[in-house]
Amino acid sequence: MEELNSPARIHKLSMVNRRTCNLSGVNDVLSFDIHEILLETEQGMLMIRGDDLHVSRLTLDKGEVDIDGRLDSFTYSDMSESGGQKAQSLISRLFR
Repeated sequence: MEELNSPARIHKLSMVNRRTCNLSGVNDVLSFDIHEILLETEQGMLMIRGDDLHVSRLTLDKGEVDIDGRLDSFTYSDMSESGGQKAQSLISRLFR
């Protein structure tokens, strides 16, 4: 549980031609399928939508994720206001 005591990581998103995406500062992958990926990042919850999405590399100890597919949208949800409650409500709204 070394991550809990470590300082916050830098969150960085790099995309090439809407086909590949490299992210850092990722704390957890909450769910994923070919149309949507939900990540917990240093900057809040991140929902990535598109088609044929594939997590090609996942290294949570470094906080890095690589995604391939057609990337259509990136939506952040800030979770700092309610200490994680907003993140839970986002997840519950997704699965209604």
